[in-house]
Amino acid sequence: MNIYPDLYLDSVKNISSELLKKNNIKGLILDVDNTLIDYYKNLLDGAEKWCKDIKDDGIKCMIVSNSHKKEKVETVAKKLEIPYILFAKKPFKSGFIRASEQMKLAPEEIAVVGDQIFTDVIGARRCNMFAILVKQVAKKDILITAVKRPIENLVIKSYLKRKGK
Repeated sequence: MNIYPDLYLDSVKNISSELLKKNNIKGLILDVDNTLIDYYKNLLDGAEKWCKDIKDDGIKCMIVSNSHKKEKVETVAKKLEIPYILFAKKPFKSGFIRASEQMKLAPEEIAVVGDQIFTDVIGARRCNMFAILVKQVAKKDILITAVKRPIENLVIKSYLKRKGK
């Protein structure tokens, strides 16, 4: 299985409607932790405007999070005015499939956006969705993620070398 993302960007804010439409993407599945918010639950500056602009251009958005903390995810979803799925168990397929069904889009019309290879990118690959890896919002992670970061950083380094960057 290919564990490289289709795109690797600095931030979700680097994702434009033009980029999505060029890749036939009509919907975004968004991760929360260290993609849209930092460890302390601060929303990424400019995320609300970015999400509004994307939605105004006809792109559907939905949060799919492994978190079981409803208040945290719901707060972000309300600020962005998008639906969400909790405890998705990424990289397993079920959360991605539910999102695809709720958005009424085929998997190949959806991009998964997140900061982790072992949850977001692999989950996207397993569901035949477009994988967009973004740099983490902040360096501080929960323990389980912090343990995986060095391995993910090796994969990213290999990906960038392969892309000639």
